[in-house]
Amino acid sequence: MNQQDFTNGKIVKQIWFFSLPIMLTNLLQVSYQFIDSLWVGNLLGANALGAIAVSSTVIFTILSFIIGINNATLTILSQQKGQGNESGLKSYINAFVVILTILSVLLGIIGYIFSEMIVELLGTPQSMIKEATAYLQINFIGILFLFGYNFIGTVLRALGDSKTPIRYVVIAVILNALLDPIYLFVFKLGIEGAAYATILSQGIAFLYGIFDTMKRTLIPFILPKLPKKDEVVTILKLGIPSGLQMTVISAGVMAIMSVVNSFGNDVVAGFGAAQRLDSVIMLPAMALGTAVNSMAGQNIGANKMDRVHQIAKYGVLINLFIMVFISILVVIFAEIAIRLFINEEAAVQFGMRYLQIIALFYPFLGINFILNGIVRAAGAMFQVLVLNVISFWILRYPLSFLCSVWLGENGVAVGMGLSFVISSVIAYGYYKFGKWDKIKVSKVL
Repeated sequence: MNQQDFTNGKIVKQIWFFSLPIMLTNLLQVSYQFIDSLWVGNLLGANALGAIAVSSTVIFTILSFIIGINNATLTILSQQKGQGNESGLKSYINAFVVILTILSVLLGIIGYIFSEMIVELLGTPQSMIKEATAYLQINFIGILFLFGYNFIGTVLRALGDSKTPIRYVVIAVILNALLDPIYLFVFKLGIEGAAYATILSQGIAFLYGIFDTMKRTLIPFILPKLPKKDEVVTILKLGIPSGLQMTVISAGVMAIMSVVNSFGNDVVAGFGAAQRLDSVIMLPAMALGTAVNSMAGQNIGANKMDRVHQIAKYGVLINLFIMVFISILVVIFAEIAIRLFINEEAAVQFGMRYLQIIALFYPFLGINFILNGIVRAAGAMFQVLVLNVISFWILRYPLSFLCSVWLGENGVAVGMGLSFVISSVIAYGYYKFGKWDKIKVSKVL
């Protein structure tokens, strides 16, 4: 059994060994888009790659509310685990299954219908609209698969198991890598083929995840039934602010995409390639944020606040160690990495400069992931929502826009980097002086 009890033991060792499988899982997750981008960028060109960049941003934005509610499982279920409440675990898992299924189906339908309108509202270059819309709509068809197997992984991590989810993601990635060339070469479906390969591989991984967890009784599933009123209230009390956090973040990313779009096709393509790499580079910090969320949640449930503060301290230090090292590598190898995706020289040059600038600020963004993960574990969802509003809409988007006016296309990276620094200072201020650690678990759960 891979499930761990984080209320005892050596914290540094637990952070390392719990977060490493999460990093690998997240790396494999990102490889969906990574593989699609390699095939599409090299076979269909920079225009198609830009279309994927635009549609991927929209997918994350439209579906972010469900992602946020899914993230709330880490707080609710890890605290139940820390309390040793087995019946509470079963009951809340059932409630999440019912609520997430309903919401994912609704968002899938709405997203499919309004895909083209959303792409156009972003100011997407006319030459990319048709392909971006098609890629977006196909992904919305498979939304239930995507969130289904992500939910299974989230539940397992809340219970202290970060290893098992790797096998489900490995299956999906291998299938995606095999299906991509089939749909692109054999069926000649173009950008739509890349999207079909992704949702089919996710669907098979989701079905296998259900089969495996039930066969090995890794998750205490019960036959789906209507959740209790107090469970729905609790999930929505934590899930709505958490969902809005993700909405604020992804809408901010979409707003920045509109700034990028204003510089034309080469910058959009270069930004798309850089974003693919950026999403991989940030995986260690994101994994550490997820790990400390689950670890802190168990300790908050067990009322061990001293360990929670130690988890925060070591999480930040480990983040700084990893992200400084990665930043140095990115500055050195940026051009080589960008050329994996595109060959158009103007697009390559922008993507390279963007990465080299933004890399200098990666450690500060990592601090945000860690500290927000800690306070989120206490149930301070609304407070983290406010922090994200400040980070993206008062800092990141305005600074990116203003710096792009002053410095041209390179100002996008400068503005984003400056926002990382300022928002990390604000996040630390709330962690240090806020009242998040005074929240009583009994008032939330």
